Amino acid sequence: MENILKNLNINNSHSGTSTGQLWDLKSVSSFDSFSPVDGKKIGTIQATSLEQYQNVIDTATEAFKVWRMIPAPKRGEIVRQFGEEFRKNKINLGKLVSYEMGKSLQEGLGEVQEMIDICDFAVGLSRQLCGITLHSERSQHRMYEQYHPLGVVGIISAFNFPVAVWAWNAALAWVCGDVCVWKPSEKTPFCAIACQKIMSKVLENNNLPEGVCVLVNGDSSVGEWLTGDSRVPLISATGSTKMGRVVGSKVAERFGKTILELGGNNAMIITPDADLNIATVGVVFGAVGTAGQRCTTTRRLIVHDSIYEKVKENLIKAYAQIKIGNPLDEKNHMGPLIDVGAVEMYLSALEKINTCGKIIVSGGVLGGDEYSSGCYVKPVIAEVSNESDIVQTETFAPILYLMKYSEIDEAISIQNNVPQGLSSAIMTNSVREAEKFLSHAGSDCGIANVNIGTSGAEIGGAFGGEKETGGGRESGSDAWKAYMRRQTNTINYSEDLPLAQGIKFDF
Repeated sequence: MENILKNLNINNSHSGTSTGQLWDLKSVSSFDSFSPVDGKKIGTIQATSLEQYQNVIDTATEAFKVWRMIPAPKRGEIVRQFGEEFRKNKINLGKLVSYEMGKSLQEGLGEVQEMIDICDFAVGLSRQLCGITLHSERSQHRMYEQYHPLGVVGIISAFNFPVAVWAWNAALAWVCGDVCVWKPSEKTPFCAIACQKIMSKVLENNNLPEGVCVLVNGDSSVGEWLTGDSRVPLISATGSTKMGRVVGSKVAERFGKTILELGGNNAMIITPDADLNIATVGVVFGAVGTAGQRCTTTRRLIVHDSIYEKVKENLIKAYAQIKIGNPLDEKNHMGPLIDVGAVEMYLSALEKINTCGKIIVSGGVLGGDEYSSGCYVKPVIAEVSNESDIVQTETFAPILYLMKYSEIDEAISIQNNVPQGLSSAIMTNSVREAEKFLSHAGSDCGIANVNIGTSGAEIGGAFGGEKETGGGRESGSDAWKAYMRRQTNTINYSEDLPLAQGIKFDF
């Protein structure tokens, strides 16, 4: 890990205004980052004071005045360079993501690839930030819409995707003419510092102000500073529904804008017409990938009663083949949970399942030298009713709930009967069932898939969900509009001043 940090130009002890870190202002001036892989200390982060935070926002505000005046295609060129730097650093950054967060190396590399992909997307977008021309009811008038940058965009990201979700937001915000202040998870600070180093190099090489991309790492105190700051017109926050309620209400108090990507409680329906080989792969990756710590993790499996026992048998066999261990070893499918706090939540969920359901693939914490961090757990499959309290909440761990259905309408009703609404999937070769699932009367989630799992979204589509997932959209499609303000313009080129709606005002 020392060589990886060195290759990414990161010191084990880090400080600085734009990459400062806050843990607890009342007790410490620094904090440490530990890897869940082996429990070892990665390094120490110097805390940021409130005064330094104010300086960071001032720096970003001044940078916005410069950045917004650069033509969008030229801003796209800077983002292109950023993507190229990620290509050069993909291996080292992917390993750092894997080691600091705990996801498999393949997933770590995939996360960096997402950053590269969103940069490519944003470069093309930089020449397509288009408005529309409208027909005016008044003679010799032209009416149209255009979009302007908002200003400083605050990005609050979660530990499970320590770099990709930031890039989804930042790449789009930059081509839209905004500057970004990033508050990453305090559990994965070195991943953020690595990205900041890379972007700072690109800005310096192009003689651009450092305030285009700045970092204020820390705990909820930093998030509170951002969400309450009227100089930050947009907050994009990824995390729990509980966190989203706080962020959403705080920003709304000052009439700011939010993009909220919150909890998921995702289900897959398996119909009698499904290809069970495809379904098994989709379920297993969806349920145990990132050790169940994706917002799109498959948490509920709704299976037709005619194939229920067969699906259960397939899953029991597949789970017996899951290899758990160091995620940097590519023979392992699953790494650790992020920390011992996550392990405690996992164990608490198992206790609740024992009171309301039946565990068919048992779990537990793994011991021994290979699992010395205390963060490695076994994936679990349980038979539990969808109405159970434990199923209605999201446990960020590899726990899969099985349930039966008889009719497709019943399956869709079960799928929708949770507070969250992020991702969903159906496995079927029936066109009728697939189309019903995707119809107005089908899945109520922001993402609905057919014959692929709930996890693994591409950057070309808008990402986000409904209900307690927050309603936000990031990444592809027209998600860029959230980072800009819309303006309607009307130009009168006649020699009179006709009023709308035919109103007469003569004097």
